[in-house]
Amino acid sequence: MDQHKVAGLMEKHGVPGGDAYGLPESQLRFPDGAQYRMEISGVERPEVLEAVITEAQKRNLPVHRMISTVMGATLLDRAELKDFAQIAAEAKVEVIITPGPRSGWDTGRQLVTPEGALSGLRFRGADQLRFVIADILRAVELGFRGFLVLDEGLLWLLSRMREAGDLPREVVFKVSVFAGHGNPAGAKVLKQLGANTFNPLGDLSLPQLAAIRQAVDLPLDLHIYLTDSFGGFNRFYEGAEMVRVCAPCYFKMEPGPACVVGPGALYKPWVSGKTLAEWGREKVKFAQILHELIQESLPGAVLSDWGPTDLAVPAA
Repeated sequence: MDQHKVAGLMEKHGVPGGDAYGLPESQLRFPDGAQYRMEISGVERPEVLEAVITEAQKRNLPVHRMISTVMGATLLDRAELKDFAQIAAEAKVEVIITPGPRSGWDTGRQLVTPEGALSGLRFRGADQLRFVIADILRAVELGFRGFLVLDEGLLWLLSRMREAGDLPREVVFKVSVFAGHGNPAGAKVLKQLGANTFNPLGDLSLPQLAAIRQAVDLPLDLHIYLTDSFGGFNRFYEGAEMVRVCAPCYFKMEPGPACVVGPGALYKPWVSGKTLAEWGREKVKFAQILHELIQESLPGAVLSDWGPTDLAVPAA
């Protein structure tokens, strides 16, 4: 089959017929007119959030989104979650809560086998869906309005609940890198299912990211620095081009040995808050370095100021 014809068929359905090697400039922007924002991952406890905000204010670098409780929101008591929401609300930063129940918490062990891991992090059975929705509703009651989702079925169900008023209309859903999406068609599916923002695979090339941008207008959440367990790369010097071709985008700082699996995993309940707070300050420093490099290569690129009104700030 002539690949030009195949490309035409793909384009007929709104999917680029190939990766965008020409790296076309994105004309899309956040509602405030900005091209990029900063996201800090692994903000597991209130003291970590305080450290990140304080460091960002000291460096005069706005940070906009906190990926939080990756160990599972279930493992914070209600008082801790209330403190977390209050701190974020006062600082006007978005919090994306990671609910606790997930396939790794389940009794099934297919996930940890070499071939079973290829099935992805999907929920097993209706009980698991009920558990995770209950954890999300618990967080909603305490004021949180942003949630990390890694299962397409759950995303569809949560979106229907939001439409029906069973969840607040302002709740946003971010699709995790653990969902494993990395092409324009997958991005379109996620948008149709109700995603508000999307974390593609961290190792995609610029042409691959540019092709995704051609297919959807969702903010793209881009790993600039990623844990050794995911490959250990950093892409600081690609930041300016990412802004140019992928806007609007969030830049993700997630260095370290591992996220949630394997030796040195940071987002575990037994890792001290002090350790995570110090690491959070380092992530803010890295975000400042990235911002400076972007401005050197793409002068005038616009970073959002503190507290844009479209953020899912907790309703504390």
